[in-house]
Amino acid sequence: MSILKTMMTSAAVLAVTAPAAFAEWQPRKPVEFIIMAGTGGGADQIARLLQGLIEKKDLSPRPFIPINKPGGSGAEALRYLQDKAGDNHVVMMTLNSFYTTPIIQEDLGVDVTEFTPIGLMAMDTFLLWVNSDRDDINDLDSYVEAVKSAGLDWKVGGTGSGQEDSVLTAMMEAAFEYDVTYIPFPGGGTVAKNLVGNQIDSTVNNPAEQMEFWRAGNSKPLVQFTAERMPAFPDVPTAKELGVDIEYYMQRSVNGPPNMDPEAVEFYTNLFQELFDSEEWQGFCESDGLTCDTMMKGEELAQFHATQKVAHEKLIAQVGAASITGE
Repeated sequence: MSILKTMMTSAAVLAVTAPAAFAEWQPRKPVEFIIMAGTGGGADQIARLLQGLIEKKDLSPRPFIPINKPGGSGAEALRYLQDKAGDNHVVMMTLNSFYTTPIIQEDLGVDVTEFTPIGLMAMDTFLLWVNSDRDDINDLDSYVEAVKSAGLDWKVGGTGSGQEDSVLTAMMEAAFEYDVTYIPFPGGGTVAKNLVGNQIDSTVNNPAEQMEFWRAGNSKPLVQFTAERMPAFPDVPTAKELGVDIEYYMQRSVNGPPNMDPEAVEFYTNLFQELFDSEEWQGFCESDGLTCDTMMKGEELAQFHATQKVAHEKLIAQVGAASITGE
């Protein structure tokens, strides 16, 4: 199984002060902060944390309004942003369905390389989770044994066909030579609740989506799909440590519609740079298992998106679109 590994290029970035000092342009009406996923999931939590920090730090003369558009595995949000071309009062928090949904839904009419890159806030991670009540499953080997024994009765929860967790689920099916039933939900928060409620058997939720239940002792992580163990989960092995060649990440970037004015792009880039550098954001990254080394932006982020689009095309071709969509 080939590794999909995101190589983040290190680049020195200048510290910035208030965005208003760097750009004359400022929002003249509320800014729509689109979230291409449902409430309670990682993207939703991140967008609402950032929105709260914008308000707390008085970084914008007009409020940012979080708006969830999860329909069609993010297709609703992507089409909305495409149709807002030239609008300086819309930005969107993205995840890997930013790439996978337009690839799988070819008639969507969206090319993400046309969107305006603003800032890569983090690389999010994935862990394999089961309910803490499963005393028979305490490591990857016992998990695979249980899944193979259950066959299609084993239910894996995710955030929609074509979403990144369905991609990772398909990668695991190929690596371990088993088949599961994938159950889509509106968002990662709903997935987490269904795992704790035993409506599903496992999930590959992002850390932020499971933190509340993990800390309460209701769910447990078995493996993390990262290059190295994250500080937030020092006792959880990586798949690579266990001899499984799966490594996968989720980008958390802010992007605008096509053809935004340069002055507006400068304002948003400076604003999100200040958020990225803040103690609050860096603390969240450390506690919730995100990688936040450098805020990629501008042409560098545009190239990153182009590279990731190609990488996901190859990955979907490798595991098969049908295995991801369940068709």
